[in-house]
Amino acid sequence: MIKKFFFDSAFWKVTLRLALPIAIQNMLTSSYVLVDTLMVGQLGDVALSSVGMAGQLNWLMNMLIFGVCSAASVFFAQYWGVDDNKGIRKIYGISLNTSIIVSLLFLLLGFFATAPVIRIFNQDISVIATGSAYLKIACFSYPAAAINMLFCTLLRSTEEVKLPMYVSVFTTLMNAIMDYALIFGAFGLPKMGIEGAALATVISAWSGPILLFIVSFFRKNMLVAPLKELLGFSISDIKEFFLRATPVILNEGMWGLGTILYNIIFSNMGYEYFAAVTILRTFENIAFVFFVGLCNACSVMIGKSIGAGKIRRGVSDARRFCVIIPVISFVLGMVIVLFREQLVGIFNLNDNITQKTIEAATMILVLYGCHIAVRNIPYVTIVGIFRSGGDTSKGVKYDLICLWLISLPVTFFGAYFLELPFVVVYALMYICEDYIKSYLCLRHLKSLNWIKPVTIEGTEGIALYRKQKHRFFETE
Repeated sequence: MIKKFFFDSAFWKVTLRLALPIAIQNMLTSSYVLVDTLMVGQLGDVALSSVGMAGQLNWLMNMLIFGVCSAASVFFAQYWGVDDNKGIRKIYGISLNTSIIVSLLFLLLGFFATAPVIRIFNQDISVIATGSAYLKIACFSYPAAAINMLFCTLLRSTEEVKLPMYVSVFTTLMNAIMDYALIFGAFGLPKMGIEGAALATVISAWSGPILLFIVSFFRKNMLVAPLKELLGFSISDIKEFFLRATPVILNEGMWGLGTILYNIIFSNMGYEYFAAVTILRTFENIAFVFFVGLCNACSVMIGKSIGAGKIRRGVSDARRFCVIIPVISFVLGMVIVLFREQLVGIFNLNDNITQKTIEAATMILVLYGCHIAVRNIPYVTIVGIFRSGGDTSKGVKYDLICLWLISLPVTFFGAYFLELPFVVVYALMYICEDYIKSYLCLRHLKSLNWIKPVTIEGTEGIALYRKQKHRFFETE
C-alpha cells in the first residue's frame, strides 16, 4: 500500500508533466529576482534595502492579483475538466478586467506617493531618496506583471505549461542583460545605477505578456479569444466569480499586508536587518519554485478531477500532495542549512555588504531551512487543495487567526517592548504563524468539507461520494 501511495505511476506522470515546466518557469523568475538583487547589492546596503522597501508595493499588488488568478483558476480547472471553453473565456474576461484595474491603481499610488511609501519602512533620508527614485520608474511594470500572471494562470489551468516556461527564459535573459547594461553603463548605454535597475524591470516585465500573446495568436490556444466572448459575461457571472474570488483576494491581500507589516517591524530594527531579509527572500523564492510547480500541478489535477465528478481520484491526489511536499521541503531545508554560509557569501563577493547584515542573513537562513517543511503545509493545503476543490474562504479565517491575531502582535511586542534580538523576533514570527495554521489546515483537509464543486458533474459526484461514506484516509 505504501509503495502504491508514493510510486503511483499515473500520478507521477501527470504531476511531473505539469510541475516541471512550472517549476522551471518559476526558477527562471526567481533567477530574475536573484540577478536584480545581486546587481543592486553591488551598490551597497542602502541600495539593496531601498529596492527591497520599494518592492513592497509591488509585493502587495502581486498578492491581490494572485488572489484574482487563484479564484479564476478554480473555474478554469473545473470548466476544463468538462470541456466548457465558453465558461473559461467568461471568467478570463472578468479576471483580466479586474487585474488591469487593480494594477493601474497601484501604478498611480507608486508614481504619485513614492516618498510616503518608502517612509513607512524607514526614516533614513538616503534610503527614502534611493527607494523613491527606483519606485517612480518601476511602478510602470505593474500592469505588465498583472496581465502576465493571469496569462500564465490560464495557460497552466488548461494544461499548456511549456509556453510560459519558454517565455520566462527570454524575459530572464533580457532582464539580466538590461540590468547589467543600465546599472553599470555597458554596451554604450548610460550608467543609471538604481534607476537603471528599475528601467530594466519595466522593459523585461512588458516583454513577457506581449510575447505570450503573440505566440498564442499563432497557436490559437485559450489565451486568444474573440472579444465578444471575453466581454460576454453577465451580472450574474460577475456575482458568481466574486462570490468565490472575494475570500481569496482578501486572503492574499491580508497575507501580503501582514508580510509588509512584518517588514516594517524588521526595517525599523535597522536597515541592515531589512537588507538581511531581502537576501533571505531571494533564496526563499528560489527554494519555493519546486513547491509552486507541485502546488500548481496539485491544483490542476484536483480541480479537474472534482470538476469532472471524479471525487475519489481528487481526494487520493490530495493525500499524496500533503505528504510529498513537506517531505521534499525537509530535504531541501537541510541542504540550505548545510550551505548557508556559501549562499549568503554570494552577496558579499566584493565586501560591499556589512558584517551585521551577513551575520543576520546567515542566521535567518538557518531558521528558514529548519522551518520550511512546516511553512509549506498551509501553502499546499490552502492554495493547492482547498481552492481547487472550490473552498476559497478557509484561508481568510486561518490568516485572520494565525497571522493577524497571534503572530503579528507577538512579533511586534517582542521587537518594540521586549526589545528582543532580531533573530529571536524572526523566529517568533515563524513559530506563532505556521504551527497553528498547519494544524488547522490538516484538520480541515481531513474533514473533506473543502470539496465544493462549481460544475453539475462535480456536484453530483460529491453527493454520491458522501452517500457512500468515504473518508479521507481510506485506502484506495
